[in-house]
Amino acid sequence: MGAPPLGVYVHVPFCRRRCDYCAFSTYTDRDHLMSSYVEALCRDIERAVDAGELTSAAAVFFGGGTPSRLPADDLAQVLRRVPLDPGAEVTVECNPEDVTGSRLASYRSSGVTRISLGAQARADHVLASLGRPHRWHEVAAAAALIGSAGFGSWNLDLIYGAATETDADWEATLSAVLALDPAPPHLSAYALTVEPGTPLAADHRRHPDDDVQAQRYARADARLAGAGYVWEEISNWAQPGHTCAYNNLAWSGGDYLGFGSAAHSHRNGRRWWNVRTPERYIAAVNAGASPVAGEEALTDGQRRFEHLTLALRTPGGVPVAALPPDEGLAGLVEWGGGRARLTVAGRMLASEISLRLVAEEEEASRPAGILPR
Repeated sequence: MGAPPLGVYVHVPFCRRRCDYCAFSTYTDRDHLMSSYVEALCRDIERAVDAGELTSAAAVFFGGGTPSRLPADDLAQVLRRVPLDPGAEVTVECNPEDVTGSRLASYRSSGVTRISLGAQARADHVLASLGRPHRWHEVAAAAALIGSAGFGSWNLDLIYGAATETDADWEATLSAVLALDPAPPHLSAYALTVEPGTPLAADHRRHPDDDVQAQRYARADARLAGAGYVWEEISNWAQPGHTCAYNNLAWSGGDYLGFGSAAHSHRNGRRWWNVRTPERYIAAVNAGASPVAGEEALTDGQRRFEHLTLALRTPGGVPVAALPPDEGLAGLVEWGGGRARLTVAGRMLASEISLRLVAEEEEASRPAGILPR
């Protein structure tokens, strides 16, 4: 029996502009570090390969930040250092305004198989309220270029619940997405979240309404299901054959190695994370030192509980023994075939329902931040 599939996450911390809701480790004033950062990424990956830590990756995800801020040739340099399984999925997050035919051609020739396009909304006033600089015509143009470049699978990201967004705006967004030529075979729709320290957090007038977000989510699920998309995870839907390999590896509790500043890794119940700033990451790698800033080791009970929490977010659900029938969960959970699965209404309360999960040992805890980013 071969080794379990391994994912690789590469963090690119550079952005042209920071979105008002963003709390990720990204920077708008560090573009001068790009070349040094790419060199550090290459050295760090080569070190992991030489040490036998990275033998082959089933899925690679370039996230950020904005990976499409990097020159395409630089991104290709990094990807060349990653040994890949046959048929490995390689995803690059892109902003619509960065998408050009030449960039996509370079991605394709270097082994990128999938694009994730950050569209977020259709209406200009909603995009402006999120701090997004692009407009919908750039999204439509990017979608056409992605299709003509030969990417058979790609994703489009949406965010719902902005205070400036109306029901009509959300309906128009969903209609515009489904009318794209080609339509994205994979869609992510995330509820706008208020993160501490962001401009959004400081402006209470722009905070989303929970009830409105619940309605928007239900509407998105209904529209996408009607268009042939299958629910993949709470915030993700895919046409048959277009699920995201990297995401599914993470949702199944698989192992992944993170490279770059603030990147997280997980292997065999050990989780660790790198220093947060690109300067410190570059300095550590160039000095031959570890860029790891901290780590934690999960107990067997914690690992089991984490696995259940992740599984609950997917259509497969969890064993009935982990979430027994309960009148208090009526309408939120469906039981059948030995499994407990969330209904559409239950998905909106997944965090609360996960507190009902029955782990096998009392030592199981409920760690926060269990998904990599």
